[in-house]
Amino acid sequence: MITREEITMLLDHPVYDGDGNKIGDAKHVFFDDMTGHPEWVSVRTGTFGSKESFIPIHNATLVEDHLEVPYPKDQVKGAPSVDIDAGGHLSASEEHRLYDYYGVNWDSVLSEAEASGGPGTGTATGTGTGTAAAAGTAGVAGTAGMAGTAGRGRTDRTGMREDDAMTLSEERLHIGVERREAGRARLRKYVVTEDVQQTVPVRHEEVRLEREPITEANRDAALSGPEISEAEHEVTLYEEHPVVETETVPVERVRLTTEEHVEDETVRGRVRKERIETEGTVDDIRRPGRE
Repeated sequence: MITREEITMLLDHPVYDGDGNKIGDAKHVFFDDMTGHPEWVSVRTGTFGSKESFIPIHNATLVEDHLEVPYPKDQVKGAPSVDIDAGGHLSASEEHRLYDYYGVNWDSVLSEAEASGGPGTGTATGTGTGTAAAAGTAGVAGTAGMAGTAGRGRTDRTGMREDDAMTLSEERLHIGVERREAGRARLRKYVVTEDVQQTVPVRHEEVRLEREPITEANRDAALSGPEISEAEHEVTLYEEHPVVETETVPVERVRLTTEEHVEDETVRGRVRKERIETEGTVDDIRRPGRE
């Protein structure tokens, strides 16, 4: 149950239903004259808050900076309109009609009231039905009364913190950047074969016949053999052939790196803004042709 001390925390704060849907902002709180407990909260609903709907508050919960009520948003918006007298009181008949709409048992409400204050407590006002005064207004205490159980105390409102100003809102465009993958680059090594041509010199031996005349110097060597005979002499010839070999040697190192380039890009979007206009006749607005 909402206490009287929590009323200032409640007024002009959001009211939500059990599913987390915002119904509107709390504008007034109505107290029961007999018990002094908060009984109803009025919430501005409809277009531009043009309607003020009543919600029973005895089963509501104050959660942080907002009020939660156990009634769906659509049910609250469809609540019947009620008349409030010049003193800001909700009559017993209007209160009974609201309880019927929300499915609250009228007899159980009376029983709770009797258990809290009992019939005939306080001072009776006018008829036998008691009245309730709002917190922060004159006559909060001692204005409750009840004739038997025939009537239900009227309630009056508190929190007369109405503001005739209308709040205008607008959307702002917030532009940021996000980093996402644009592509991939891969470094791959493969083997190719190519022909290489190079000229190298090679040598080979050939036989050449040399004749040497007999002289005094070589006579002894020439006459050392038999006078008449057959003989053979063999000479080995050599030649060079190219020999091809390969070896693997490192020639270069290659790697992939990235670098950033900054360029300007124009971004467009749509935002909504609220504007204000007046309707009807206002005397202090200058009209064409008037001084």
